[in-house]
Order: sequence, then structure tokens, then C-alpha cells
Amino acid sequence: MLEEKGYEVVVSQKDGVLSSEELKEGVKGADAVLSLLTDKIDEDVLSVAGEQLKVVANYAVGFNNLDVEAGKKHNVVMTNTPGVLTETVAEFALSLIMAIAKRISEGDRFTRAGKFVGWAPMLLLGSDLGGKTLGVVGLGRIGMSLAKKAKFGLGMNILYHDPAKNEEFEKETGAELASLDEVLQKSDVVSIHVPLLDSTKHLINAEKLALMKKTAYLVNTSRGPVIDEAALVEVLKQGTIKGAALDVFEDEPQLKPGLAELENVILTPHTASATEETRSKMSEMAAQNIIAVLEGGEAPNKIQ
Repeated sequence: MLEEKGYEVVVSQKDGVLSSEELKEGVKGADAVLSLLTDKIDEDVLSVAGEQLKVVANYAVGFNNLDVEAGKKHNVVMTNTPGVLTETVAEFALSLIMAIAKRISEGDRFTRAGKFVGWAPMLLLGSDLGGKTLGVVGLGRIGMSLAKKAKFGLGMNILYHDPAKNEEFEKETGAELASLDEVLQKSDVVSIHVPLLDSTKHLINAEKLALMKKTAYLVNTSRGPVIDEAALVEVLKQGTIKGAALDVFEDEPQLKPGLAELENVILTPHTASATEETRSKMSEMAAQNIIAVLEGGEAPNKIQ
């Protein structure tokens, strides 16, 4: 799309995360930057970009990698790709919930290792979800979509924690607004859907994990640092909670020591939005944001 508009497109050929120095070198002379969520676009990077830089289009809905205030200072429009990921990530979160509760990954490893020697009545017993309580921490678009799928698809009850009460959602689903502590104490599954802010870093720490039921599961498809990963490793080792399913990690791509060795955890490589349809649409949205700004218009998905 960008090349069709006559723009020269330069793509980084490096596999993996770009360093600050590599980003600084890459943005020099650019009119627009299409950034990944692993690209930290801050004051240091923007200060060397040059006055011709007009827009940074983030290939993600989250934008904790962007310094929005620095963008305003340098008159650089910053955009993201909201909405398009909602159903995809909600489906993925629901898949993680079902997989950890039914011990599907454990069963797959067990079978591949040649340990399956015949049906047994107590082999890899999981948990039913119908009639259980799903606690949604953060009732944005994704959290709301997941809650509806769990309610109407699995017959789960919904508790949610959010700064704002959503009466329409409550009327539709029978959900109840609760404090974070209450959600953790009463839920059989807790799914995290908050943005990464200073106020949400380690929102789920050792103290909060201790509130959860011993039979409960924790699922995170938002951002890794929302959970104190070292504390989570300890409660999983001790059996303080039954299991966890994580698509994001505190120090991606590194995992906290001991996490990968645990059987009661599912680990996926930040792929909640990784479908052909969604990633293609994200690309289109990022390109549309760039084209709109460079043509002197308003970006469809400007971050306020």
C-alpha cells in the first residue's frame, strides 16, 4: 500500500528486537516509522529522527513502547491498531482457559513421551468450566468479548474489575463489578486484560496471588509485567494456585528461572493476535495511518 502511493519503504533485515542504537540509525531521514511493539520509540530516538518525521504507526493495539508525550513535543503523530485484534485475542484467551483447565498441553506431552499405556480413571484429571466463575481484570473490548464467550459458550459466571461500571454489559451477561481482591478471591479463572501502565506493573504480585483459590487458574494475554513473574513461579511450584497460561512475559523473550520447567503452566510466544486475517488487517491499518498523515489528513487511529 505504501509503495503504491510512491513511498520508499525500508525494512529492517534484523531478526529479533532492535536496540536503541539500531532504532536511532533506522529513523534518521524517515518521514514515517512503522514500529513493532518491541521497538521503544522514546525521546532519544525521536530526537535524532529529524523534523521531517511526521508519524509513528505502531503495529499493535498496546502502545507502552511509545513515548506519546515525546511524540507531541516533536510534533509526531502516534497511532495504533485498535479493534481489529479484539475477537482474535478473546478467542485465544478462551483457548488458553480451556487448554489449562483440561490439561491439554500436559496430555500432549504425556502422549508424545510414550507414557500413555492405556485408559485410566484418574489420568490427567482436569476441571469443568460450566457454572464456574471467570474473573476479568480490565473490561475493555477484549475482556468484554472473552466474558461473553465464556458466559454464553461455556455457561460461566462473570465477575469483573474495572475503573468503570458497565451497566449494559451487566444486564446482558449477569456480570458483577467487584474489587480486584474480590475477583481474585472468588474466581475459578482469572484473565488479565489491562494495559501496561505504571499503576498496573506487578498489579498481580505475591500478595494478590495469595488471595486466589487453590483450584484457580491465571491467564494473561495483555502485557507480561502486569504479573510479578517470579512470584507466579513460586505459587505454581507450591501449588498455591492450580495453573497458569501465559502468552506474555515480564522480560520477553526471556522467562523467569523455573517457569519453563513447570507442568502446570502453558507458555505461548506472544501469539494471541497471530492469525492471518488479523495480522494482515493490522498491517493495513498501520499503513493507512501513515498514508493519512503524510497526505496531510487525520490519522484514523491517532493515540490521544
